[in-house]
This record gives sequence, structure tokens and C-alpha cells, in this order.
Amino acid sequence: MPQPVIRVPRSIWRATGAVEGERSIPEETAVAFTFNTASYAVMMATPQNLEDFAIGFALTEGVVSSIDAIEEIEIVEEKVGIELRLWLKAKDATEFLGRRRKLAGPTGCGLCGIESLEEAMCPPPKVSEGPALTANQIMTAVQSLSPEQELNRETRAVHAAGFWNPARNLVVVREDVGRHNALDKLAGALARDGATAEQGLIVLTSRVSIEMVQKSAAIGATIIAAVSAPTALAVRMADACGMTLIAIARKDGFEVFTHAHRVKGTLQGKLA
Repeated sequence: MPQPVIRVPRSIWRATGAVEGERSIPEETAVAFTFNTASYAVMMATPQNLEDFAIGFALTEGVVSSIDAIEEIEIVEEKVGIELRLWLKAKDATEFLGRRRKLAGPTGCGLCGIESLEEAMCPPPKVSEGPALTANQIMTAVQSLSPEQELNRETRAVHAAGFWNPARNLVVVREDVGRHNALDKLAGALARDGATAEQGLIVLTSRVSIEMVQKSAAIGATIIAAVSAPTALAVRMADACGMTLIAIARKDGFEVFTHAHRVKGTLQGKLA
């Protein structure tokens, strides 16, 4: 398998002069997903924690509702990338292939995309109430992520997603060149660990888009916190599904955009 980090030669120019040397950079590989031999998607990703990626992608994309639906995973290296072959149990495979056939069809007419547009914009199911956390706990969770970002420390070029809860602190961290991929890998790692995202906080190093909210909600997350800002659509989606969205988390604080009641010490959506 390709290594997640490689060293490449490069020239460095500074005001003081130019020098030659090497730099560590993350690998980016085409990763194809197939379910019971049916092609589904190809993602560009860091070739690391691929079993977590396979499971998490299947869960956050709604292909399966539980890790128990997956019977086997094969990781096959091809000349141009990596194929993740997931084999679903008979009942789940039948349901998946039925949905896939329903979505197959022409893409040329103007009205054919209405169903898929509505599906893309549909809020995920309401999340559970989950725990309420103090501002200090949220800050601890955010600050605990950076020291565990091994790939980013070496390359300064990858995203991370981590899960923190009061009982176990930082439970797991996953990294990838793609922010969605990092979250998918985290989802897979949690599923394999038997942990549930609703009892803690998902921490992200990226901006929060609608897909990040949808994927987090798919695994039951009630609180997410990110170092960057959210999009307007992500805020609306988080509000609609009952999720607490925290963003612009810095060393001196953070901003709460939706459902602030889960942050202890807030009053009418503002920090008291």
C-alpha cells in the first residue's frame, strides 16, 4: 500500500538566499468504494485507516445503518488507486441495490434532478438530547486535538476529526487530506470501538459545511466544534436537526451558532 506521507525534493527560496532539500507531503490516492460489486463512489484520500474509511463512509452516506450490516471488507491495491470492496449481508445488500436502481436514470432533462436535490437538502433525522458540556470542557476538547495530529505535524497539509467525551477525554483522532474523509474515518473508528458519538463532542479542524453536519448527524453527534467558520446552510441544517454547532474555536474561546442549551453557562444563546 502507498505510504500516507512521502518525502520529495524541493528548492527553498528565502530573502537570505536559496537552498535545496526535501519536504514531507501527504499522499493522495484514488479510493473506490464498491458494495457487493456495485460501484458507488471514488474519493481522493490519504491511504491510511482504510477500514475505518470504508465503514464510516458506508454509515455517513446512509448505505448501511449499522456496522453489523457489513459482512466483509476487502482492501485491494490497483495500479491507479485502491478499491474498498464492502460485502453487505443479504438483506442489506438487497435494500441497497434496490435504492441504487431507483436512482439510476437519465440526467439530461431539467426535472429529473428534483428528487435528488430534495434528498440533498433534506435535514437528517433529529439528534438525541445528549450531554451538556461546560465551556472549559469544550475548550479542553478543542485543544486536545492538535497534539494528536501526527500527519499534520509532519506535513502541515491535512485535516483532522476527533471525538472527545468527559469519561475518556480524546477517544480517537483520524486525519486525511479531505475533511469529509477524516470525518468518515472517525465515524468508522467509533463504530469499530462500539462508541456512540452522541455522548461527547466531535472536533473538526476545518470549516463546517452542510455535508459535515449531515455526516455528523448520521452517526448521532449532538455537538460539533470546529476551528473555522460554518456556512449559512450548515447553520440552518444543524438548527433543523437539533445539533449544537460550535465554530471559530480559538485558544480564548468559541462561538455557538445553534442549540446553545448544551453549553453550560449560556443564557438565551449567549455566553453568560
